[in-house]
Amino acid sequence: MSDNPPFYPRNIAELDDAISQPDEDLITRLRQLDGDCMVLGAGGKMGFHLSRMLQKVIVHHGAKSRVIAVSRFTNSEARARFEEHGIPTIAADLSDPQAIKSLPHANHVFFLAGVKFGTSNDPDLLRRMNQEMPLYVANHFSGSRIVAMSTGCVYSFSEAQSGGSLETDQLDPPGDYARSCIAREQAFQQQSLQTGTPVAIVRLNYSVEPRYGVLVDIAKAIRKEVSIDLTTGFVNVIWQRDAISQILQCLMLADSPAWIVNITGDETLSVRKIAERFAEKMHKPVSFVGSESSHCWLSNNRQARMHFGESQMPLERMMDWIVDWLSREMPTLSKPTHFQTRDGNY
Repeated sequence: MSDNPPFYPRNIAELDDAISQPDEDLITRLRQLDGDCMVLGAGGKMGFHLSRMLQKVIVHHGAKSRVIAVSRFTNSEARARFEEHGIPTIAADLSDPQAIKSLPHANHVFFLAGVKFGTSNDPDLLRRMNQEMPLYVANHFSGSRIVAMSTGCVYSFSEAQSGGSLETDQLDPPGDYARSCIAREQAFQQQSLQTGTPVAIVRLNYSVEPRYGVLVDIAKAIRKEVSIDLTTGFVNVIWQRDAISQILQCLMLADSPAWIVNITGDETLSVRKIAERFAEKMHKPVSFVGSESSHCWLSNNRQARMHFGESQMPLERMMDWIVDWLSREMPTLSKPTHFQTRDGNY
């Protein structure tokens, strides 16, 4: 037994450092990285940690490349967060074609932009942000290597015992949001075929850390003694650090035609069992509502495991970090995932 107590991040700075720490596989795979890297949509939930991890890899290798963060940056504090760590920023509305045309060239581009929530009654927003914008970006950066984020929601539901959808499965999802994400993928796929642009498309399902994600949604409900909805009975989750490490490694696997990969956790998890385990850790009662369905949005990460290995953060430690964070009433992002939504409308 180790004499060292388990590590828990005590504040946001320690949490950010832990999530953005690159592993040896990533450092090795990106050892030949040259030229500037641009992160589009960097102001979202994953952009800061991805930018910092990438920057740490560059510093490790002593390269002269820069990481440039692009977002609307309507919040000055969010922008300052990047610049305090030496990451230059560009404020730009990526839904504006002229703003995209004004962006400088970058050898490597990570596309994290898009919209999901609040779109159920706004088809124009979905069209502009998830269909038209990717076309502009793919065209402007046709001479770059691109990693474009997508979602596991592009698949149909699959049974829990199946292990989840594979990258080769037919795409026939419910809801306008998911269909707009298919159009987003197609924009990058078409550009890759037409110009030979190396592209990797990442279908992510679901990234978590102590401030947001499916596990946080469940843990918060347990703390407040709110019944857990079992309508979506099974989920996939992956720790944000593991997800970002794999996303960054996709850069060197980008290809033409576009290479597509599911990035998610190694297990199919029962929502009921997760809730019961959180209740044990928090010494809280737990109750359930809804009819438990095994027919859910689930992804199979077999291909990712082949390239990147197994996820490094075990489920129990994820849960322990979340319980510790919430027990100290540390800030969360207050952005529910709505993972229970089954009609594809957000």
